[in-house]
Amino acid sequence: MKKYLICILLLANSICPKAQLNRYLVTFKNKNSSAYSLTNPIAFLTQRAIDRRLRYNINVDSTDLPINNNYVEAVRTSGAVIILNQSKWMNQISIETTDAGALTAIGNLPFVENLLAIASRNSIDTLSKFADDTLTNLPLKNSTSKPQQENVYQYGASNAQIKIHQSDFLHNHGFNGLGMQLAVIDAGFYRYNSLPTFDSLNINGQILGTWDFVNNQQSVSEDDAHGMHCLSAIGANLPGVFIGTAPKSSFYLFRSEDVRSEYPIEEHNFCVAAEKADSLGVDVCSVSLGYNTFSDPQFNYTYADMNGSTSISAKATNIAARKGLLMIMAAGNEGNGSWRYVITPADADSCMAVGAVDSLGNVANFSSYGPNSDGQIKPDVVAIGRNAIVANNNTGMPNFGNGTSYACPNMAGISTCLWQAFPEASNMKIRSTLKQSASNFSTPNNRIGFGIPNAKKAFVMLQKNYATYNARFFQCTSILNLSIKTDTSMYISVERKFPNQTNFIEIATLHNDSPFGMHDFEYIDNLDQTNYGSVQYRYKMKIGTDTTFYMDSSTVNYLNPCIFIPPSANTLLISPNPVINELFIKMDRVVNTKVDVIIHNISGQKIFATTYEQAIGSGTKSINFRDFSRGVYFITVILNDKKEAVQQIVKQ
Repeated sequence: MKKYLICILLLANSICPKAQLNRYLVTFKNKNSSAYSLTNPIAFLTQRAIDRRLRYNINVDSTDLPINNNYVEAVRTSGAVIILNQSKWMNQISIETTDAGALTAIGNLPFVENLLAIASRNSIDTLSKFADDTLTNLPLKNSTSKPQQENVYQYGASNAQIKIHQSDFLHNHGFNGLGMQLAVIDAGFYRYNSLPTFDSLNINGQILGTWDFVNNQQSVSEDDAHGMHCLSAIGANLPGVFIGTAPKSSFYLFRSEDVRSEYPIEEHNFCVAAEKADSLGVDVCSVSLGYNTFSDPQFNYTYADMNGSTSISAKATNIAARKGLLMIMAAGNEGNGSWRYVITPADADSCMAVGAVDSLGNVANFSSYGPNSDGQIKPDVVAIGRNAIVANNNTGMPNFGNGTSYACPNMAGISTCLWQAFPEASNMKIRSTLKQSASNFSTPNNRIGFGIPNAKKAFVMLQKNYATYNARFFQCTSILNLSIKTDTSMYISVERKFPNQTNFIEIATLHNDSPFGMHDFEYIDNLDQTNYGSVQYRYKMKIGTDTTFYMDSSTVNYLNPCIFIPPSANTLLISPNPVINELFIKMDRVVNTKVDVIIHNISGQKIFATTYEQAIGSGTKSINFRDFSRGVYFITVILNDKKEAVQQIVKQ
C-alpha cells in the first residue's frame, strides 16, 4: 500500500492548510537492476573511503550503492519536476514541484515506497536555527598574548580553549591534523576564501572541496557566516592571535542548512552531505546543526522523538558512524527554553554530542540538557562554547561567540588530532577514549555528560592500549621485548625488583631517535649467578617534560640458582640475504655488549637505527623489513662503539 500524505494529492486548503508545500521526499522500494556492484566499490567510493573500510573491517553494503538511475529518471519525467538531491543511504530523492499530476504519477510508480511533503516554497522566515549563537567583539588588546615558547603554536586569544583540553600536548608532538580530513556541514562559509584567518588553508590547498546542497552549486562563500565561524575554531592559523584546534587538517565545506526557514528537507540535505563525506573518505564530520521545531508546526518533533534513531538526521548520523566516520554534533542551545533537552542529531546513538562550558569549566546556561529520550547520557562531553573564540565576519580577527555550535568544532579538531596519532583506532574507540579521559567520567550527568576531555590523558590511554610486551627467560637472561608508539621525546625506563627487594630499581632506559610510530625495543637482563627464582619488571614512560606514567609489568621465573656457561668465542651473523620480511642479527658474546645497528639505503641516507644491550651468551635481534622498498641496503653493526661489520643486503 502506498504511504504518502493525502494533502499532497488533494492540494486543498480545507484539508491541507499548508498548501504551499512544494518540496518532497520520494523513497524507493529497492535498488534492483543497479548499474553498480558491491564487488567493484571504486565505481562509487573513492580509494580513501575503501581504505577506511578495509582498515576497520567495515563491509561495503547495499546502502553504499547509488540509487537506480532509471527510478530517478522516471520521477524526473513524471511532469514539471526538479530533482534536488539523492540519498543512497535512505534510497530516496528530494524533488521540487507544484505539478499535482506529476505527484499522482510518482505515487503510482511501482518502485516508489512513499512520497512525503517536507518543505514549502523558499521564503524568508523569522525562525533561525542560530538565533542563540551570538558574537561579541573581542577587544583588540586581548587578541594577542606573549609568545609561549614552550609550545609549537602561539595561541593568542584561543589559548584557553586549546589548553582546557591540554590539546597543546598533541600539537607539541606533531599532531595538528596533518593528513586528516574533516567535513564541516553547516549553513554557509561567508568569506572563508578571503579572510586572513584562513590564509593557510587557502594557500596550502587545505580546502579540498565545497558544495552547496541547498542551491546545488559549488560556491559556499556568499552564504551565512555560521559555518565560517565553526571552521575558524578548527582551522584558524594566525600565530599569536588565533589558532584552531586542528590547523593542519584538510576540509570539505558543505552547506546543507537554509537559514531563511526551517524544514525537514534540511535534514535530508545533511544526510546527503554526510554521504558525500563518507564517499570521499573523510575522517571526521563537525556538525553544528540541530532540529526540533520547524517553520511549519506539523513537522515538529517531540522530546520522545529524540531517542537516538528516529529523526532523518539521527538515522543518517548513525549510518555515517557505522561507515567509520567520527560524528561530532552540537548538543543545542535549549537549556534556557521550554524545550530544554538536546536536539537532533545530537541525540543520535553513535555521535559525540558536545555541550558548552566557559574557560573555567562552568557550564553555559544555554547548553541543552540530557538525556536523550532513550535514556542515553547526553551531552557526551563539553568544550568551550561560552565566550568561545571564532573569526569576525569582516576582519577574520578573533571574536567571542556563544553557542554549542562553537563547542562542537573545538571538540572536532581535538578528536582529529588524537586520531592522527592513532589511526589504528576506530572512530568509536576515539570517541570512547575521549569520554574516558574526561573530567566527569566516573560520575557522568545530564548537564555536562562525561565532562571536559583531556587530550594528553586520552593519548596516554591509547598509547598503553596499543603497546605489547613480552618477557622470556633464556640462558640466565631475561629477554624483554616491547612494541610501543614513541617519538624522539619519549623514553622508556625499565625497572626491576627481586623478591628480597622492597622497591623497583631502574636498570635501563630505552629510546628511539625516529619519528612517532610503533617501535620495537629489546632489553636483555643478565641474571647469571642470581639466586631468587623470579624477577619482576615494570616499564615507565617519560614524555619530555609533559608526563610520566607506568605502562605495564612482567614477571620472569627461572631455575634457581641460575648458572650459565658463556660461549668461548664471539660470533656475528646477519641473515637472510636477500630479505623479504624480517632481518635477523644473531650473536654470541663473551662479555656484555652494547649493540648499535644502522641501516642506509643505496643513496647513503640513514633510514633506520637502533641500540640495544646484548648480554653474555647467544642473542637474536629481529628488524622488520616489510615496509622497506625493494632494493639494496647496507647494514652497519657497531659493538661497544667500535664498527664490527658492514654488510650489503638486498630487499626483495
